[in-house]
Amino acid sequence: MEEVPNIIIDTARPEDAEGATRVFYQTWLETYPNEEYAITRHDVEQSFAERLTKGGVINFADQIKNPKPNTLFLVAKKQGKVVGVCRIRKDREENELGAIYVLPEFQRQGVGDKLWQEAQKFFDKGRDIVVKVATYNDKAINFYKKLGFVDTGKRSSDESHRFSSGAIIPEMEMVQKVSE
Repeated sequence: MEEVPNIIIDTARPEDAEGATRVFYQTWLETYPNEEYAITRHDVEQSFAERLTKGGVINFADQIKNPKPNTLFLVAKKQGKVVGVCRIRKDREENELGAIYVLPEFQRQGVGDKLWQEAQKFFDKGRDIVVKVATYNDKAINFYKKLGFVDTGKRSSDESHRFSSGAIIPEMEMVQKVSE
């Protein structure tokens, strides 16, 4: 793994919305089409059609400007360009790592690790950290295992990840237990 120099990790700002949307879009195109689960490239493109419009980006910028309580949205930037994103949330029971996405051309270069290091500062140290990942996303599964996450055995299909074709991303839960 060759580390990318000059990567800056920061809390997302409204002006990062377009770049962050592109990170989500490009990583989803790279990651989620799957023949076994009948998820096509077209499914991903359709699910992002509205989000990639000017109105979609403005809506996302508003969400960044007015975040939900106990949430944090981080961006990784190289020379001002958003190359990675991380969403995290904490509540009374657990910490949730919602997503770490890194542009394909910046993967395996330490960007995800840097986002993770910054995310850990936000989490409640006394609670487990949970992440859900597509059951077939071996890159992400291995990344989280490297960070100390283990498979809980729980499987789910979140309706928010259902495509207009009816296909749905199957997920598994992984957890990083509190050190005792």
